[in-house]
Amino acid sequence: MKLGKIENISGIKLGILGTHLGVLEALVPNEEGLLPRDEDGQFVVVSGTKKLLELSPVRVDLIQLLSFGNTLPSEKDALIAHLRELNIEPQLVMMVGGVDPMNPEDEDEAVAQLLHNIDAAKRNQTAEINSTSIEPWMEGTPPSDENDFQDRVTQNIKLHLRAFQEADLANSCVKNWNLEFLRPGEFATFTSLEKIRPILDGLNKEVGRPFFRALIDAAHCGDSGLSMAENAQIISEMGENDQIGPFHCSAPTTRGCLSSDDGWVSALLRSNAETGKLPSAFVELFRHDDQAFAELRELVPGHGIDTTMGRTYIEVVVDGLVDTVRRLNNLKNRGVI
Repeated sequence: MKLGKIENISGIKLGILGTHLGVLEALVPNEEGLLPRDEDGQFVVVSGTKKLLELSPVRVDLIQLLSFGNTLPSEKDALIAHLRELNIEPQLVMMVGGVDPMNPEDEDEAVAQLLHNIDAAKRNQTAEINSTSIEPWMEGTPPSDENDFQDRVTQNIKLHLRAFQEADLANSCVKNWNLEFLRPGEFATFTSLEKIRPILDGLNKEVGRPFFRALIDAAHCGDSGLSMAENAQIISEMGENDQIGPFHCSAPTTRGCLSSDDGWVSALLRSNAETGKLPSAFVELFRHDDQAFAELRELVPGHGIDTTMGRTYIEVVVDGLVDTVRRLNNLKNRGVI
């Protein structure tokens, strides 16, 4: 049965990511810097998004795109333009690869990769940027002591402030930059909301306003080792400091259907909404057999379970959108928002 249209009355924008289409199959460029295309020559992200929009009873306002430093600028620009033709606004999630942002020796290359993506955001008049640029993925080692942790915080502040200044973001179309922490195993140092806060505090002190915010992911919060209550308390405190960025509706460990979240999405969606600062909520799923996460499946018990139950991944994302908009609408209806 096809659902009728569901209006989003919450005032909070709703978004998706292209990860459910396959990271390597849809988002990662080839050696020539070209993004994946389907047999008709269309960007895989664009054709997949078209199918989702046709199926979804919910209006989708935003899409976040993993964005790599080796993608040709012309490819980024074309992808953004094609998505805007679908009446959906793209945001970049800037990836830093082959370098360690916490290592001063890698600072120049890390900044260069960030500037490549920031330039794309500025060329295309993008208001928000996002990144997982605070440490390397699945390659780091935990800090040896508190001094080592503080050194990593300090280097991250230096690195991101330098990118902010060299890109002249203070005088650009970009209004804020959202930093994301990842779960233990994917990251080794900044693995919780508690641990990323010193970076945000330090950066915002340097720029003089809350330009840097947290991209808060329910899955990473759930896998971080902190309880729902501890995460909710930190979110409330961050709300008071205007450090609330987009929220990822994503199930801990499985990263699949939101019905496997054991309550984390609903609890933390409410916590973020209660701050009055939540700008957007994104439904994020990964394919259980995604080639890009083979190493993570070996590392994390429970990651890689098939939660589709006979549905396509586009259908699972649509189910997540319906679930999320109903939650947002009820938060509005109950006076929480």
